[in-house]
Amino acid sequence: MIVIGLTGSIGMGKSTTAAMFAEAGVPVNDADAVVHDLYRDEAVAPVGAAFPGSIRDGVVDRAELARQLKENPAKFAKLEAIVHPLVRAREQAFLARHRSSGTDMVLLDIPLLFESKGGDRVDVVVVVSCDAAIQRQRVLARPGMTEEKFDMILSRQMPDREKRARADYIVDTGEGIDEARVQVQQIITDIRRRTTEKKD
Repeated sequence: MIVIGLTGSIGMGKSTTAAMFAEAGVPVNDADAVVHDLYRDEAVAPVGAAFPGSIRDGVVDRAELARQLKENPAKFAKLEAIVHPLVRAREQAFLARHRSSGTDMVLLDIPLLFESKGGDRVDVVVVVSCDAAIQRQRVLARPGMTEEKFDMILSRQMPDREKRARADYIVDTGEGIDEARVQVQQIITDIRRRTTEKKD
């Protein structure tokens, strides 16, 4: 089974690209969606202990958590130490389930793939990218987003040019959804072709 790692900086169109892989029949494990689920489940108690006041109605209050992290960015390491092992356990269960069912390829949607040294967990890396001006325009159009918040997020992410340099494949979303969908299909076809050649 080929494990594809999908990554890309904020505003590059990664979630949309992951959905295109899913539409093409590739099972997707979305790390962000897993975290959202964990914030209603296993992560509630440990996050509440580490970040007092961050639990509301039995779930992690993401806005309050973000406020505390903004006040004390050093606490990101504490949050990651709680969340990352839980995310990894869910990921391992996803991979085991698809290996046992004979799936030929799956996709792990991991926003901080390189930053979390996750490259060794995947066979192929796909980086979603676009022009920096388009990225900034997309992100600043999001509700509640500010220049300051955007810059803080970017500071925690590897620069796009470095991600592109490390990629096996790049999906450029700057030309629109239809063009990105063509690129996704080409990548799936090429991975299957290369896998068949290796078997032969």
